[in-house]
Amino acid sequence: MAKTTDTGQQATATDTAPRRRPWLLELYGTAVGKKYAMAISGIVLMVYVLLHMIGNLKLYFGPEAMNEYAEWLRIFGAPAAPENAMLWVVRLLLLVAFIVHIHAAVALTITNRKARPLRYQSRRDYVVADFAARTMRWTGIIVGLFVLFHLADLTFGYGHPDFRGHEDAYHNVVASFSRPLVSAFYILANLALALHLYHGAWSLFQTMGWNHPRFNHWRRWFAIAFAVVVAGGNISFPIAVLTGLIV
Repeated sequence: MAKTTDTGQQATATDTAPRRRPWLLELYGTAVGKKYAMAISGIVLMVYVLLHMIGNLKLYFGPEAMNEYAEWLRIFGAPAAPENAMLWVVRLLLLVAFIVHIHAAVALTITNRKARPLRYQSRRDYVVADFAARTMRWTGIIVGLFVLFHLADLTFGYGHPDFRGHEDAYHNVVASFSRPLVSAFYILANLALALHLYHGAWSLFQTMGWNHPRFNHWRRWFAIAFAVVVAGGNISFPIAVLTGLIV
């Protein structure tokens, strides 16, 4: 009877034991997992902003080149896939990356605050240890708000003075940037993006373990170059419209 009772207790204990989550969720539940998720989603978003800026350089080649590019984005993958299908796949991928990036950043911030309940004892410690994190947080918020405005303005046409749909993307951009306040916000947001990209590009190498004394000094130059190229290209568009270079 004793053996039967022991076996029954073991079976009951096994049945009531909590089931383990999938290993990806287990990993994401750790601080290291969240750092990896933040770095990988950041890489996805970095690739997108670079390609987005390069594509928008079509503005300098005139309405026909810009509108052809916009139409290519819409029909990319056809006829193997329906029109707009691949575009929405990319949008969903970016949305997932955006959500993961924000959630991981917020979760890590909360974890860090709990681990460090006391404020820094001196201003020097505050500047050295916390400035980058605070810059990333605020620049991230500015960029996030800008993305929402950018989608409403040039993708869906809400609040746009003369939106003509995907048929005339060139006109949509020029009409939007002809508003000084919109251009000013666009420039401000891309300056914030430059800071965000610089710190993100610099730190992701450390997070992913891609560091070595032989090329660590190149990390800073890569981060600077990437931020300047992306933000500089984007900022050139409203300036070109306001100065009459693009009409």
